[in-house]
Amino acid sequence: MAELLEAIMLICFGLSWPLNAYKNYRAGTAVGTSWQFIALITAGYFAGIAAKFVSGNLNWVLIVYFINVVCIAANWLVYFRNRRLDAQRSTEVVMEEESFVVVA
Repeated sequence: MAELLEAIMLICFGLSWPLNAYKNYRAGTAVGTSWQFIALITAGYFAGIAAKFVSGNLNWVLIVYFINVVCIAANWLVYFRNRRLDAQRSTEVVMEEESFVVVA
């Protein structure tokens, strides 16, 4: 029963990550995205995986952990993509401002 409850918890968290990645991908910006939050969640998943190995309790729930790690990795990829897009937009704005310099 404990394994089932753990799996349900992981599935609930796991379903939120693809939705978050999609939303952030569509937004096209990293503004409002907390890399610290994603890092803490990532560390939590790896701690859960390590706990399974340390305790020797290697069961089917471990598969759900790995699926979640893949989903959060997608979030990291989207985050860094969006940071790159933000930097490109920032550079374009600076270049546009420099091209509109009026000399009197």
